[in-house]
Amino acid sequence: MLLIGAVFQRQDYLVQTAAELGLNPGHMKALILLDPAHPAPMRSLSDALMCDASMATWLVDRLEEQRLVERKASTSDRRVKTVALTQKGVAARKQIEAKLLEPPPEFDALTPEDLAGLMRALRKLRTTDAPITLEGLLRPARRAPIRQGD
Repeated sequence: MLLIGAVFQRQDYLVQTAAELGLNPGHMKALILLDPAHPAPMRSLSDALMCDASMATWLVDRLEEQRLVERKASTSDRRVKTVALTQKGVAARKQIEAKLLEPPPEFDALTPEDLAGLMRALRKLRTTDAPITLEGLLRPARRAPIRQGD
């Protein structure tokens, strides 16, 4: 129960972080999943978000209204719409990353020995040796990474 409580407490922090930027958690997740250097096809984004195309469209519509992303036709297939982060979107993504990578304030109460013990325990819970990234944490293991568009 302690671990579940800690996870839910962190979830509240994620919702608060999104709200501070005028976003909801879905918007925040989409911004993190989009690669700033490569537009992504809408289908890849909906797959990564584990939602249907209409939900991904709604999320992208809201992000577009805030000028955080822009939609373009793919240069290789004009039927395919891609989503790209704007400069404002890249800046928002960097803000989100910085905020999410801050240690929770509750960690201030832990001694160096407590933190070392926590790290040892968390390493035992890992099921892979792959590097940990925000994108990887947000994308379920059973889903493929976002395919890059043009």
